[in-house]
Amino acid sequence: MTHVSSSSVLALHAIRLGGFVDTPAVADRYSMPVGLAESHVRDFRTRGWISRFRFGDDAGWSLTDSGRAENERLLAEELSACGAEALLTDRYRAFLPLNTRLVQACTAWQLTILPDGSMRENDHTDAARDQQILTELDSLAQQLAPLIADLTERLARFSGYDTRFAAAVFRAADRPEMVTGVEHDSAHRVWFELHEDLIATLGIDRSGS
Repeated sequence: MTHVSSSSVLALHAIRLGGFVDTPAVADRYSMPVGLAESHVRDFRTRGWISRFRFGDDAGWSLTDSGRAENERLLAEELSACGAEALLTDRYRAFLPLNTRLVQACTAWQLTILPDGSMRENDHTDAARDQQILTELDSLAQQLAPLIADLTERLARFSGYDTRFAAAVFRAADRPEMVTGVEHDSAHRVWFELHEDLIATLGIDRSGS
């Protein structure tokens, strides 16, 4: 049976996954009404779980240490309640070799190794090389789909990672920035969110993952 997270869990988790997000982005991440997201954000701020930061013209919310601890406590409680720890652990192990391939593909997309061993930024003028990388990313998208289907069957909040990733790879043929750009739906950004979601849910330290 699929477990559906409460809106408060999703709102706090959206801030964890986004790292630095405004309230509309919190609402958008799990398609909740903005008013509901605003209510949760006010509550989180009162409890000391989030802080507001400003970088230039941008302002947003980030988790405090206590907010991160609360996020992980809630996720662990949720994981235990739905009995999905064994499944997530198994799928995380399956994810790791895909993650290695993703890192290699993104590095190749950004950098070109020259004959003398030095590197330069990939200017995307070698269409054949770029296509080879996109083919690898498309292969990853296909292998990601059943993994996400298994996760979503137990925890509904994992839904959508595979389709967002595949869409980014599809758009990258015309928009190279959709592979490693800072856009919230670039392939790298979606993959990073998924990795963060997995390790947060399983209580794994990213530095050792």
